[in-house]
Amino acid sequence: MPVSVPAQTGLFSQSASALAGIAARALGWRPDEFWNATPADLVLALSDPQSSSETITRTELNHLLEQERNG
Repeated sequence: MPVSVPAQTGLFSQSASALAGIAARALGWRPDEFWNATPADLVLALSDPQSSSETITRTELNHLLEQERNG
């Protein structure tokens, strides 16, 4: 699922828009579902249920976002 994610600029709107797009494509979430979810909800929804780790690390998230950016 190729996703274009803006470079880290510190702008919430750019990051939120990118994550909303990922949630829509990967999870089928509509905008209201994304905006009513917490960051923990999003991490849990995107995590591998078979994973032994309870949370995704920032490094892992950045790696996933980079993979999506490069298609």
